[in-house]
Amino acid sequence: MNPRVRFAPSPTGPLHIGGVRTALYNYLFAKKNHGTLLLRIEDTDQTRFVEGAEAYIVEAFEWLGIKFDEGVGIGGDYGPYRQSERKAMYKPYAEQLVRDGWAYYAFDTPESLDAKRKEAESQKKTFQYDASTRMGMVNSLTLPAEEVERRLASGEPFVVRFKYPDNVDIHVHDLVRGEVVINSSLLDDKVLYKSDGMPTYHLANIVDDHTMKITHVIRGEEWLPSAPLHVMLYKAFGWEAPQFAHLPLLLKPDGNGKLSKRDGDRLGFPVFPLQWTDPKSGETSSGYRESGYLPDAVVNMLALLGWNPGDDREIMTLPELVEAFSLEKISKAGAKFSLDKAKWFNHEYIQMKSAEELYPYFEKILEKRQISCNADYVKNVIDLIKDRLNFIGDFWDQAGYFFEAPTEYDSQSLKKRWKEGTGKHLLVIDDMLRAFQPFDKQKAQDAVMQYIQMHGLNMGQILNSVRIALVGAARGPELFTMIELIGTGEVHRRIERAVEVVDDNHV
Repeated sequence: MNPRVRFAPSPTGPLHIGGVRTALYNYLFAKKNHGTLLLRIEDTDQTRFVEGAEAYIVEAFEWLGIKFDEGVGIGGDYGPYRQSERKAMYKPYAEQLVRDGWAYYAFDTPESLDAKRKEAESQKKTFQYDASTRMGMVNSLTLPAEEVERRLASGEPFVVRFKYPDNVDIHVHDLVRGEVVINSSLLDDKVLYKSDGMPTYHLANIVDDHTMKITHVIRGEEWLPSAPLHVMLYKAFGWEAPQFAHLPLLLKPDGNGKLSKRDGDRLGFPVFPLQWTDPKSGETSSGYRESGYLPDAVVNMLALLGWNPGDDREIMTLPELVEAFSLEKISKAGAKFSLDKAKWFNHEYIQMKSAEELYPYFEKILEKRQISCNADYVKNVIDLIKDRLNFIGDFWDQAGYFFEAPTEYDSQSLKKRWKEGTGKHLLVIDDMLRAFQPFDKQKAQDAVMQYIQMHGLNMGQILNSVRIALVGAARGPELFTMIELIGTGEVHRRIERAVEVVDDNHV
């Protein structure tokens, strides 16, 4: 059968970009191999459930353009795709493991377990519920069968723990890391099922992957310690295990360790795809979308954090990423996040977009400022200034003067450029510009240059003074293209006002 892969987040808060990358690699693998990608929500731990987190996850992938073939919000033949809606199916699997000798009921109270931990600490040891300790605990391995039945029938709290065989080497074949071997004596008997009727992640994950016919489990490196248990659970059920691939961590830009929200807050970049407001604390965390990133730039940037196409390409569209992708090219080492590289990707993607494609982004900025403007005019502005943009939000800073005349003038620019008599020359140049009807950019430029030369003026000083009048500072794109776009009528009003304000106050 064609590959079936899944992305299975827990709705416990906003989606970290490390999770986005995991979903992206699953997507690329599925599409490259004509497979299926499904979205499953793993919400067995209801104590950590956060209102709005599931909707956030769905919206984030819609923005990024990562489309799932089946799952939550889509449907499919293997649903339901929320674990909380599959609750009834897990108990029989837990009971099967107990019957087959792969698991056992444990009745130890939190207080007794805490006492065991403290006793071990007093001896400078660490308590672990495993093959070496289980026979000294209160469980179905140490209690008479009748006593176990009585406790279960009375509703006494219990958990079902996995029973590792003693001193066995467990082999995990990982498509990224090769053969990983760990001895069972190092592992604790994990809880699989609780008396509240909810499975833990481990049991639900294995049962869901099997019943949903998942062929490849592509997930973060943080799940590698759980892989031996998962391999053993497949063996216990007599099922064929999927192939595993554990992805390298996304690392903080400076120092060591996993990239966290604190790193983003400290260094000024988002670690979530969309802005998130915590429903309890009200704290807001920034998102790539709201920070002015384009979704395809984010996808391209994330794809190359831990994987490469085998050549020197960096700018790659989603179809190109699909074509080049393979699990064999994923790095074993963690990938350091770089804000400068993220900014570079976004700048490159803005340049690649046509004014038509960028227009909706900038239209929203104008609408927020209650500016109504001809669409063709806005698109002309975009073509003129987009090479200056790193983020969508840079638009107003780089192009606001095309829509609103400056009301203030940069003091440093004035000090350097606007000298005594400059205002008089600008008024003459203004008359020259208005003389060309219809406006001819080349003829206007030639005439102004000739005027500057004839009067022995400093070209940089005069032309930048015109910029100050139009922009409010000595910056902006090619001057006469800017004049042509703004229009000589508006240029006239701006020059007149600048001369009046500056000559009265600064010269």
